[in-house]
Amino acid sequence: MKINLISDTVTKPSPGMLDAMMSAKVGDDVFKEDPTVNALEDQVARMFGMEAALFFPSGTMANQTGIKLHTQPGEQLICHEYAHIYNYEGGGVSFNSGVSCKLLEGGSGMMTAEQVAAAINPPDFYHSPLTSLVCIENTTNKGGGACWDIKELKKIKNICDENGLAYHLDGARLWNALVAKKETPKQYGELFDTISVCFSKGLGCPVGSVLIGSQELIGKALRIRKVFGGGMRQAGFLGAAAIYALDNNIERLAEDHKRAKEIGQLLNELSCIGKVAPIETNIVIFEIDEQKLSVADFTKKLEKHNVHIIDMGQGKLRMVTHYDYTQEMHEIVLNVLDKL
Repeated sequence: MKINLISDTVTKPSPGMLDAMMSAKVGDDVFKEDPTVNALEDQVARMFGMEAALFFPSGTMANQTGIKLHTQPGEQLICHEYAHIYNYEGGGVSFNSGVSCKLLEGGSGMMTAEQVAAAINPPDFYHSPLTSLVCIENTTNKGGGACWDIKELKKIKNICDENGLAYHLDGARLWNALVAKKETPKQYGELFDTISVCFSKGLGCPVGSVLIGSQELIGKALRIRKVFGGGMRQAGFLGAAAIYALDNNIERLAEDHKRAKEIGQLLNELSCIGKVAPIETNIVIFEIDEQKLSVADFTKKLEKHNVHIIDMGQGKLRMVTHYDYTQEMHEIVLNVLDKL
């Protein structure tokens, strides 16, 4: 039995999801004639209390579209130094939009409203890039699945409003944050100009993300998606998977969080572990005490038991719990770790 904890993107559609996909009514989504995709977009927009939504093949494309909507070449966005849009989207910020990033520091992939305010370039000082956008990631991937305090997000929103800045949320794992913090999508829809949410991580879909915003912004996003090559034809088979996930797979994310915390608790008890980052959701990031055991030896010991995790570099390892990680697998992992 292979136990894959590399990411929550490794899941495969469940039988129920496959049934929903195979019975989907489809059309040509490039012409906006796929009834299932249209239904998905309407459902997500309503959930967040926003006007419109657009289906994308990936979260990266949804984020890159959001950035392009809010910026012009030569401008600058503000984000955390751990942000996915900066570290893991292939340099798309500069390639697609010609925009630079002002990176801020902060624990667990989060910064404060005061930091954001201090990072805004004076708009009349033409020697520096014009600041036009603030990007937030919730939960923070490189920050260990941490959840933002919505009070701080509201403070940053006020800073954006005061300075005429757009506000984008990379909500790839926002579903995890909503469950962990017992918050609602509409709380986020009230704050952000655009939000991307992903279905192929915690919700177990094979493909798909959605960008949410105003009718005007999503109308412009449709053209940008076309330019990026993101138009799909009978996409309703994928849209049906996302609808099924929304209806069935959100609340069960609490199981992933519980298992991640149990893994973290056991790791904290091992003498070969140097540090375990705080765990709020389904991501476990930890460091090995290499005076006692090398990273390579640690991962090899796990692989002997067919347990696979990811090396993030700089001495950090990551495990991510997910839909296909069962209780039986969980007990095996705990047993393997306990014997280390």
